Amino acid sequence: MKLEYVPLLRVQRDLYQLPRGFDRFRDYLRTMIDPDTADLKLPLVAMNPMGKEHLPQLLDRLLAFDADGVAAQATAEAQAALTAQPGTFKVTLVLSDDALGGWTNRYTSEFGHRYGEQSYYKRGWTTPLVWTSETHTPELVRKEVLTCLYRLAYIQQHGYAHTLGDLLAQEGAVMALAGATAPTLDSEDREYTREVLAPYLHATEQPTLIVALFGDTAARELGYPPMGLSPRAGLALALYDANMRQ
Repeated sequence: MKLEYVPLLRVQRDLYQLPRGFDRFRDYLRTMIDPDTADLKLPLVAMNPMGKEHLPQLLDRLLAFDADGVAAQATAEAQAALTAQPGTFKVTLVLSDDALGGWTNRYTSEFGHRYGEQSYYKRGWTTPLVWTSETHTPELVRKEVLTCLYRLAYIQQHGYAHTLGDLLAQEGAVMALAGATAPTLDSEDREYTREVLAPYLHATEQPTLIVALFGDTAARELGYPPMGLSPRAGLALALYDANMRQ
């Protein structure tokens, strides 16, 4: 697999220099869409073009510790590990606003991101995401980039997940390969989660998959039936099981 990191954090930051309103939104569309083909030029769909003052502040922090440089190094690290995988892809880091804007729901957006960026893959892109609700560090950026690229390779090898069992196997594997240490559950909650999810491993409907991965917090926010699960319980179980298989 050939990977090229494209630094776009400064592009995102410059968009927020404009006053919030139509002019900014127009420039966002001009930046993102090719005028000749009307197709996506830069994969910035996950950013919030109408975001408030917290967004430029967070981008300043990312730029201050050279998050693009960290992401480029992680991309090179993944490429070295994925030489046997086919394809040529560009990689870019995008700040997604799940904290103070109505543009993004964290659970549905993260579910789509973890499920696989099929429309981006077809265009030769993949987009590691950093979320406005998180504390941004070089290690967080590195692990997100690695997770995103190992997910791309996993999907190329195994195909897109269809069932909860498929998705848990995928996410556990890619998080473990990226060296993720969270989310976690204590042993009692972990085995409880395993019992709760066992009847749903062949489920395919999105509400079930989202609640299984993210827990009852997601169920309450989205109006889905709860399962009695802790936050990110399914992801924590998947990571634990993948680490045990290594």
